[in-house]
Amino acid sequence: MNGPAPAAASRPSFPERWTQLLRVHGSALHPRKIDALGALTADLVLSGRADQAAATLVDAHFTDPELLVQAVELLRFTAMRGPDPAGDFAAGWATSLRERTLRQQEAIRAAADTARHEAEQALHASEARFRALFEHAAVGIGVGSVDGEILTANRSLLEMFGARLDDLRGRQVTDLVHPEDTPEVWQAYEELIAGERESFQCDKPYYRQDGEVVWTHLTVSLIRDEDGQPRYQVAMMEDITDRYRLQERLRHQATHDPLTGLPNRAAFFEQLDELFATAPPGSRFGLCYVDLDRFKIVNDSLGHATGDQLLVEVAGRLSGALVPLGHLVARLGGDEFVVLLEHCRGAHDAVAAARAVLSALEEPIRIDGHQLAVGASVGVLERPVGTITPGAAVRAADLTLYRAKEAGGARWTLYDARTNAEAVSRYTISVRMPLALEQGEFFLEYQPLCALSDGSLAAVEALVRWRHPLLGVLGPDEFVAAAEETGLILPLGRWILEQACAQAADWQRRFGPLAPQLNVNITARQARSKGLLADVGRILADTGLEPSLLQLELTESAALDPRDESLRVLRGLVDTGVTLAVDDFGTGWSNLAHLRDLPLAGLKLASAFVGDAASQAAEAAEGAADGVGWRIVSGLVSLADSLGLTLTAEGVETADAAARLRGLGCDWGQGWYFGRAAAPEAMEALIQARRDKTDN
Repeated sequence: MNGPAPAAASRPSFPERWTQLLRVHGSALHPRKIDALGALTADLVLSGRADQAAATLVDAHFTDPELLVQAVELLRFTAMRGPDPAGDFAAGWATSLRERTLRQQEAIRAAADTARHEAEQALHASEARFRALFEHAAVGIGVGSVDGEILTANRSLLEMFGARLDDLRGRQVTDLVHPEDTPEVWQAYEELIAGERESFQCDKPYYRQDGEVVWTHLTVSLIRDEDGQPRYQVAMMEDITDRYRLQERLRHQATHDPLTGLPNRAAFFEQLDELFATAPPGSRFGLCYVDLDRFKIVNDSLGHATGDQLLVEVAGRLSGALVPLGHLVARLGGDEFVVLLEHCRGAHDAVAAARAVLSALEEPIRIDGHQLAVGASVGVLERPVGTITPGAAVRAADLTLYRAKEAGGARWTLYDARTNAEAVSRYTISVRMPLALEQGEFFLEYQPLCALSDGSLAAVEALVRWRHPLLGVLGPDEFVAAAEETGLILPLGRWILEQACAQAADWQRRFGPLAPQLNVNITARQARSKGLLADVGRILADTGLEPSLLQLELTESAALDPRDESLRVLRGLVDTGVTLAVDDFGTGWSNLAHLRDLPLAGLKLASAFVGDAASQAAEAAEGAADGVGWRIVSGLVSLADSLGLTLTAEGVETADAAARLRGLGCDWGQGWYFGRAAAPEAMEALIQARRDKTDN
């Protein structure tokens, strides 16, 4: 009879593979020392201290870059504690190696300084010691005059540059410039040779003699003579080319999808955030949120390997169709992709990109003999940059995508503000909003209202934001309407008044008569609340804010009947010294009734009447100097003036629009041209500027 089958050889454990790796690169050490070191560092890695393991190996002279590469590869494919042991190990290796090099550089510098001081008593002996240190140092060392002429270089530096001494001697240091040098490097160099600093450090690339690039960690020190005058410059260089390339590779891996090679979610959001932070006023952007139709069927029927190949082919087609147009294509995860249009001229551009997505996927994709017809659903969003946050933009495009899927897929759907607001509001109100006030998730920003006559700050409008733990920062258009419907606007509105009045009272105490008026929005439900009058009175008393500095803005679209109870409340507020204004004037149906029935001090003209800079430029190009929109604005200016009301134009984004409004006699302006909504500190800078102007 046959005996039992031999047991399959077990896979070596991580400590065994780790120690074997050290044996390959530590042949100069006794095997028992290598085994002990391997056990120690393996334990450190397994306990989540990969950076300490790297430091221990560097201290034991394991500095071969190939060891680093192999160790990182081993850690990347071995599950263990810590979020990123490979990254921790690489970072710990780099830090320890740099500290080791810096210690060696400091020792060299100290030895050089000692040699100079002892030269008076033992010149020949000192020169011999320095020469030995100079020639046999592991780091590259070069000596130059303060005029920038290279005088000599040691063997390590010559090997690093692949050059002979005659190739470098007599050349100017400034000949070694590289296109990737930052201006700060050469500024520091000029300061050093001028005697204004003793040393500087940086990472700098150089061209080798053969044209290749070597990356170095450079330390340049100034050597002075007995009288303290600059005499020589000494450059010490550590070759960090392997480490630099590894870091570049790790950086690429961190920002790109390993399967498709496309930018990943992190890279996409980084690009989107940068766009929002740097876009000039009036800029527009577009998003196409793409989800493959029936991808799950491919995975379930043909396997994940086929699904992965399909994703790679889809990524290639999308990149080929959209990247040449200047658009960013990224993979967010699974079968979801996104296209970012950074320079969008309108909805037609975003729709064209969505059509390009669908067109790119029209032809079936052949994988392993299978003809896979893969379609896609696309949610399209196109907006002015300043009207939405990055997180809200992606959420809106995602919700729009699912409208396309609900309609049957294989199509694009354009963002609809009302549908999106309803979807977001249903979720946020039902799940989170009642608890958000207790947990401090709301915060206020302030947007300036400036006098059009001289651009000075006249008032600030308090705008509420919600820092939702799951959805990011939400604007008021995403939750206020639902809060109004459910009644939650009452405690939220009370909190807004308390916070905003406290801030305005602080400005009043610090800046006196230069403190700006505070504008706070109230909804129709708040206006009808019997407690509003008492709440405002209490808040003004608690904060010490002058009532005349508070103006409440009532949305014009909120229908108020002449017999409405809220009119009594609003008149009571005016009796206390608080002023009222109608917001978004011109968007509702009871405009003139409001002017007749409400004790108003101001009107805020809806931004639709001002229009963006592009539409105004188009009117001017067609010779319509007095376009209908501007004629309406002119009429409303006359109306407000005749009623003694302060008229504020919203949505002012350009200097041309501000100048046109000023010429028509409009009082105040609000919009990007004067400033975006920001933290209180930004408003204080405007108040201080007004104070400085007054003082002068």
